[in-house]
Amino acid sequence: MTRALEVALFHTYGSRSVSRLLDRTGQFTGHGQKRYDDTNLLISHFMEAGWDGDPGARAIERMNWIHGHYRIPNEDFLFVLWTFIDFPIRWMDDFGWRAFTAHERDAWFHYWIGIGSRMGMKDLPTTREAFDAFVARYEAREFVFDETSRRTADATVAVMAGWLPSPLRSLVRPVASCLVRPQFRRAVGYPEPSPLLDGLVRALLRVRRHVKRHVSFERYPNLLANRRHRSYPGGAPSIESIGPETMERSKRSASKPDTSR
Repeated sequence: MTRALEVALFHTYGSRSVSRLLDRTGQFTGHGQKRYDDTNLLISHFMEAGWDGDPGARAIERMNWIHGHYRIPNEDFLFVLWTFIDFPIRWMDDFGWRAFTAHERDAWFHYWIGIGSRMGMKDLPTTREAFDAFVARYEAREFVFDETSRRTADATVAVMAGWLPSPLRSLVRPVASCLVRPQFRRAVGYPEPSPLLDGLVRALLRVRRHVKRHVSFERYPNLLANRRHRSYPGGAPSIESIGPETMERSKRSASKPDTSR
């Protein structure tokens, strides 16, 4: 599920509208690992705790506070939300130790529609088919090559490369290119992967799928408290401190009393 959501976020950078905003903020080029960790932390809170209770509701409130600093079109919000619905379902079909059941597919769709509602999104589709049709129109318009999409994708590849030993880092972009969709590669200017590498990557993931039907590689349940985040070696931060540091500095400055008089 984590890998699927990472690929989903990567896919959003194929949208020139999304990438232009991300490029202007400079958060990916300058603070890519922290941006990744912050997103992971906020989503993990409301995935584990639900959206109504503490800390899930606080995580959504914090996410809305961060987004409120930017002018983000509703269509961009909807598109990003769709990736969180679509990619995990398809990933589990292809590489999970079992696929979603029909009931789980419906529950997953309505869960994320509920998140979208709590984020203030408008015109949320009521069926997955309607959502797919909306995104097909959106991608036909926004998935065109743009330098900002390329820069954002490259910055994310650099973050992922940092997770590996130096000899393996050059493999990150070719392997990532095997896992993304063709329209994304065209939008960011990445070449088609070689059929040999593409087949090898997918074969390894399918071998992993079969092994995981019988053996778990991770602790279960894989809860937030048991995870490490590179940007926070001392442990997970408070929800209210998650986000770009520039926002926190502005918030602190605004809260200080004016003593110049």
